[in-house]
Amino acid sequence: MNVEPLDALREVEAELNTRWPETKIAPSVERIEMLTHVLGDPHTTYPVVHVAGTNGKTSTSRMIDALFTRIGLRTGRYTSPHLQLATERISVDGAPIDPERYVELYRDIEPFVGMVDAKHDVPMSKFEVLTGMAFAAFADAPVDVAVVETGMGGTWDATNIADGRIAVITPIGIDHVEYLGGDLAGIAGEKAGIIKAGSVALIAEQPAEAMKVLLERVAEVDAMVARFGQEFGVVRRDVAVGGQLLTLQGLGGIYDEIFLPLHGAHQAANAALALAAVEAFFGAGADRKLDVDAIREGFALVTSPGRLERVRSTPNVFVDAAHNPAGARALASALDSEFGFRKLVAVVGVMAEKDAEGILAALEPVVHEVVLTTNSSPRAMDPDVLAGIAIPIFGEDRIVVQPRLDDAIEEAIRLTEEELSGGGVIVTGSVVTAGEARALFGKEPA
Repeated sequence: MNVEPLDALREVEAELNTRWPETKIAPSVERIEMLTHVLGDPHTTYPVVHVAGTNGKTSTSRMIDALFTRIGLRTGRYTSPHLQLATERISVDGAPIDPERYVELYRDIEPFVGMVDAKHDVPMSKFEVLTGMAFAAFADAPVDVAVVETGMGGTWDATNIADGRIAVITPIGIDHVEYLGGDLAGIAGEKAGIIKAGSVALIAEQPAEAMKVLLERVAEVDAMVARFGQEFGVVRRDVAVGGQLLTLQGLGGIYDEIFLPLHGAHQAANAALALAAVEAFFGAGADRKLDVDAIREGFALVTSPGRLERVRSTPNVFVDAAHNPAGARALASALDSEFGFRKLVAVVGVMAEKDAEGILAALEPVVHEVVLTTNSSPRAMDPDVLAGIAIPIFGEDRIVVQPRLDDAIEEAIRLTEEELSGGGVIVTGSVVTAGEARALFGKEPA
């Protein structure tokens, strides 16, 4: 990657960053509808698999993409936020578009964005502009299918102008309280907005109050539905070197001997959800099963950067983008069940608006010591403030504060090396923290 395209990319990102960020929204799809209309409604030129939920959206989207690719379809994938480079958000053929294409897409639609801005009191947000870029990129490719992840919510999310014939709902929990509220049923109602009339809804395991709302939406719009633990699920899960070996119950039957190079029961559940989504897309059912070898090969190629990803050995250092209590609980469960660390040190940096107490409490049972830090985001919580939250959970003796992320990681490695062997480090608390840690270990954007 040469310097000039990256300079142009940084220039575009600087322009986009003058707009409202993803943490600030004016709930409406009017602006994105106007933009896509003047672009020729690109989002109507290919089928869409639409993914909403609180946790697991990106991993599930990447699995769906990998399965489609192995089966032979040309794919587009839109996910957010990115770990290291903005181009990660828009992928074609399973790989991020290059910086030149990202800049080209933005410059192509920039005049039309200006037209939309002029017609509204609130200009288009950064996420709305990126969504327009993704829809245009997929039409230009052209793709056979687009896997589109919501940004926040569902009903009024910019991606929801797409008519997703397949609606995938990952586990729902409490997050983005400032916009979605703290009521699980209300959050589920927003996520349920991606379930359209005549679509097929694939629903992950949910709290009862969330499932009730989702099923009410299914009945309201006369959609078909398949649920984890009923129509599809995980039959067997065995920990394996570098991941896990699965037997999955799909809509069309049993798929066995599936190696998934990701860790944790939550990723096995995501795999079952992804498989069901791809089966539903092709109309698979009790009498129609997808090619098992293709499914095995697709899952074997799955990557999910920043999701319990090993970035160093001896000692083992992992990064994980868990940024809410549910994500931290899934991470803690995977660390506890799949790794026999004699000493595990967590490096934690969170955003100021997040439930830091819930994240730390979820990690505490499996973590011996915690190094509290920050990241480069202006929204990052001050590590001294984080320490004030952590002391009642961990006690002062188990806490170290290191304001710089690189120093924090070095300190965590030093602490693990106090053990002769069997030490591990997990860097977590935020997508930004995970992305910056990946970069420190020389990992390329993916």
